[in-house]
Amino acid sequence: MSIPAKIEEQVTELLSSINQNLPEDMELELEGYYDRGFFVTKKRYALIEDGTIVVKGLELVRRDWAPVAKNTQHDVLEAILKDASPKKAKKIVKNIIEKLNSGNVNVSDLVINTKLTKKPENYKQMAPHVIAAEKLRMHGHKVTSGTIISYVITKGNTPISKRAEPIELMDDKEYDPEYYIQNQVLPATLRILEAIGYSEEQIMNNERQTSLDSFF
Repeated sequence: MSIPAKIEEQVTELLSSINQNLPEDMELELEGYYDRGFFVTKKRYALIEDGTIVVKGLELVRRDWAPVAKNTQHDVLEAILKDASPKKAKKIVKNIIEKLNSGNVNVSDLVINTKLTKKPENYKQMAPHVIAAEKLRMHGHKVTSGTIISYVITKGNTPISKRAEPIELMDDKEYDPEYYIQNQVLPATLRILEAIGYSEEQIMNNERQTSLDSFF
């Protein structure tokens, strides 16, 4: 990204002015120049530079979120940072919700990977990945501390943890769309969309948002 010399000079002057008023052991440094940025909180943000999105503190970099959540969040960020279109971002979320509800999402996009930090039998709380690990063990698979458990939350009336099915044992079982909407896609995207004026109700019920659409 080419920055005009005048802007670089102004930035240098601003940094110098701020640093003069900071304690001796503190210094504000320039991280870089970006075309556009989006901050959810000071430690959770996304920036775009020459078409490349840089993400900090969001689900894209977490292994324990399903690809459907990561990919949807990435597409939402692209719609905002590259296309400057909150409306497109909202439509992306609505489309994936409809796709989940229709049962048309590939199982590979729903797999959650969680690493065991100890042997399954040593866990006191039966989290989803622990239940899935125990199912694998019962089917003759070796699981121990350090094993990465890949599982899908399936349909059923029992608690979510008990419906965690190892991908190796999925067979013809159906995924639970409500879980992936409420616990994966919406949490990964709402923190972004709410910051630009959309609520969950507006996304789910196709209501119009007016506060920032015109700004973009």
